[in-house]
Amino acid sequence: MKPIYEMKLIQIEVTNACHIGCANCTRLIGHHRKPFFMDLDTVVKAIDSLEGYPGHIGLMGGEPALHPQFVEICKIYQKMIPDRRRREFWTSGYKWDEYKLIIEETFDYDLIAYNDHSSTDGKHQPLLVAAEDIIEDKELMWGLIDNCWVQNRWSASITPKGCFFCEVAAAFDHLFEGPGGYPIERGWWKKTPKQFADQVQRYCPMCSGAIPLKRLSDHLKYDLISKSNAVRLEKVRSPKFVKGNIVIYDKKYTVEDLNFYKEGWKPQNYRTFVAHRPEDYPDKQKLKKGSGKNE
Repeated sequence: MKPIYEMKLIQIEVTNACHIGCANCTRLIGHHRKPFFMDLDTVVKAIDSLEGYPGHIGLMGGEPALHPQFVEICKIYQKMIPDRRRREFWTSGYKWDEYKLIIEETFDYDLIAYNDHSSTDGKHQPLLVAAEDIIEDKELMWGLIDNCWVQNRWSASITPKGCFFCEVAAAFDHLFEGPGGYPIERGWWKKTPKQFADQVQRYCPMCSGAIPLKRLSDHLKYDLISKSNAVRLEKVRSPKFVKGNIVIYDKKYTVEDLNFYKEGWKPQNYRTFVAHRPEDYPDKQKLKKGSGKNE
């Protein structure tokens, strides 16, 4: 696994609320009974805790623009992170037209990840198939976890419950009412894999991010889950679980499965194009060309 201080980005998750409910969401949207909204003091504390961290600092949710103090949060980013090239923003486009000005004042075009999930080619890696449920060979399981693409390619995370070595682990902690993360204080991001092994042991076996599985359309009505996570979802009274919008995966995973599914497996590529604005979507570009407007 990668030390946190080597990550290029650390996310500050100001809410896990979202106005859309994609299948197999990386933030487990649809399973939370009550979303959180980080207070401004904690936003300030979170940024301050990254003093000395050389990488970028992300603003993420859920959907960050759903936060009732979204404008104030953007202004905090402007003040506390003077180098705008270190600020990044993830959005599904909620109230884009209303917030466009403050967003562009705060974040550079190429550091905005825009995904309103309207594209039908969007796919998500299922995350609620517990590795401990489907992989009997624990040496294989821990080998996959140690090389998990989420931890290697994505980021550590700060939520109201603390600091986490992995953004998906943070989502699991909130959903399953875990003990929380490390204290939000300066220097927490200097942890090595040995130092955050407690979080790895707690969250990774219940996650399937590290397992090469077939990616599924984010337009499906259900999440793919395994039996132990079904028990956990029932315990926390997940709305999606209660409605029956889940499908149980109980196949045992083998080395042969690994060799079959890992070919061409690129779970981080959740769609076929990159967008920083609504107009970057291919269908919108086609409409623009069709109208004779190519500017």
